[in-house]
Amino acid sequence: MKKVPLFLKIVLIILLSPLILAVVLILLVFNTLARIVRKFWHFPMPEFMAPWIDNKYRHKYVQPPDVMAARHGILPGMKVLEIGPGNATYTIASAERVGPKGSVTAIDIEPKMAERAGRRLKEAGITNAEARVADVYAMPFADNTFDLCYMMMVIGEIPDMRRAVTDIRRVLKPGGLLTFTEILIDPDYPLKSTLIRKVTPLGFKVKQFTGGFVHYTLIFEKA
Repeated sequence: MKKVPLFLKIVLIILLSPLILAVVLILLVFNTLARIVRKFWHFPMPEFMAPWIDNKYRHKYVQPPDVMAARHGILPGMKVLEIGPGNATYTIASAERVGPKGSVTAIDIEPKMAERAGRRLKEAGITNAEARVADVYAMPFADNTFDLCYMMMVIGEIPDMRRAVTDIRRVLKPGGLLTFTEILIDPDYPLKSTLIRKVTPLGFKVKQFTGGFVHYTLIFEKA
């Protein structure tokens, strides 16, 4: 394979730089506007956005499903609750990780999203997971049901975090885990310090932190 001449590389960089800069600026403007809108108007992710957010680049380079299932603290045999499953890609990985002796229940307030997730689970042949419509403020589960609950870029979509976390605590077993995964490009991205400040007074303590400012996972334990 021929080596690209240095002068040609320089020419390409000069020609492409304005285009790259333009793309970056467009993304920054879009993200800023989205953050302003989301600050005053919280709503669940629309069903049509699921394929756009749940893409192969995210799975390969940023948040590989099997890696995230382990990072969330999921272990074989656990009963797991997922809030906001999207395309169910991470639901499937979680179901595979808990194995036949465990189970995963994914809930979403949007019927179309829950239907989409359920369809993906069926297509993947997953028998130890289900997707259903439920309100995170009043979930239809008995007290002390789940070993672990996780959310991926979801908590910022919930208008009343206190009510949601309070009911999550109710359905978690003693010592149960509550896991948040966040990424900076999400318009609803909360700082780690914000989650700690809001979640710990509701009966949780910080158990583990992984990642950094751009992308992190924060695990709380039911106190």
